[in-house]
Amino acid sequence: MKIDKSLLTGSTGMLILRLLEEKEMYGYEMIEALEKRSDNTFTLKAGTLYPLLHSLEQSGWVTSREAEAENGRMRKYYSITKSGMNALSEKRSEWEAFSGAVNLVLGKEGTA
Repeated sequence: MKIDKSLLTGSTGMLILRLLEEKEMYGYEMIEALEKRSDNTFTLKAGTLYPLLHSLEQSGWVTSREAEAENGRMRKYYSITKSGMNALSEKRSEWEAFSGAVNLVLGKEGTA
């Protein structure tokens, strides 16, 4: 089933923070992990991801560092901050309340 990608709007930051909660990652690694975990439902382009990462960094929710990759090229790695962990916790609670309310309206009370 094709899913309307506009449903993802507003949730992308939470998903990126969730990935970074587990480990430090570079951009393309995040894109691949998100695709794999979502069974190819969520596919981000670099032009969407990097502005989001910059925004998360400006909010103080992620930090970045440059390091040389195995192939000798420089790569930017991102990690979640303590403030980002707190934001993720809040976003999770918001998502659970929102999705629970949607499920109630759709008649799926047991899934909330």
